[in-house]
Amino acid sequence: MRRAVVTMLSLRAARAFLRPAVRAPLRRSVQVWSATESPQQQKPKKKKQQQKKQQKVQKGAATQASDSICSASEDFSQWYSDVIRQADMVDSSPVKGCMVIKPWGMAVWDGLKDSLDKKIKKSGAQNAYFPLLIPRSFLSKEAEHVDGFAKECAVVTHHRLKGDENGLIPDPDAELDEPLIIRPTSETIIWHMFQKWISSHRDLPLKINQWANVVRWEMRTRPFLRSSEFLWQEGHTAHATSAEAIATAEEMLDVYADVVENVLAVPVVKGKKSAIERFAGADETYTIEALMPNG
Repeated sequence: MRRAVVTMLSLRAARAFLRPAVRAPLRRSVQVWSATESPQQQKPKKKKQQQKKQQKVQKGAATQASDSICSASEDFSQWYSDVIRQADMVDSSPVKGCMVIKPWGMAVWDGLKDSLDKKIKKSGAQNAYFPLLIPRSFLSKEAEHVDGFAKECAVVTHHRLKGDENGLIPDPDAELDEPLIIRPTSETIIWHMFQKWISSHRDLPLKINQWANVVRWEMRTRPFLRSSEFLWQEGHTAHATSAEAIATAEEMLDVYADVVENVLAVPVVKGKKSAIERFAGADETYTIEALMPNG
């Protein structure tokens, strides 16, 4: 049997930037003036009272600043963070690089997901779910995947904890025979299952979609734009010919562009990634690109 041609189609949470209808006050620093006496001349009691007063003023200024929205022309990065905070879409997480998506933020994702899911099913794909944990050997088989994700992978090495005088530690007797990778993407395990499911050309085309979360250990994060854990969709299809695979990829490229432009109101440009930006292991990577308001 000929090797089936496989495509991988995915959408990471798209972003929309909305300017406030009413311009909020600009963020400004607040100066706190001290007494004319030098610190050496002040009496200890008076100095302590002034310090308390100064701290109170600074605290009030910080609270007022946290409730304002910075001008996008003044500091676009800060403006984005302010809008996300004021919209009550996310909250900080005790896990560095991760975020807590609050109801308003989840509602946006649910709307996007519902709209896209209908179009994915209309294309003939079916939803499925694959394990969060992937054997390390699956990634090792694909050298290009190792190069693409090795530095971002979170690894599970033990299946149990134990207590000692320092608290909880991995139980040395519970080390896994093979480390497991928290999925940075699922194609290696999906392709493994495709090998079981496809026995002849009669099983083609095979179109599977998954809504899931993935983990890629990011050093610099920003809510919705880049985080260590994020929600996404990934579609994987197998075809008898490369022409069919390309046609499916181009079909879904149009679907992604339509959803982002008409649901999220973000204009995009469709195209292909350069060789250096290409998805690890891919012959071609199709993309939709949006220009940030700050260029």
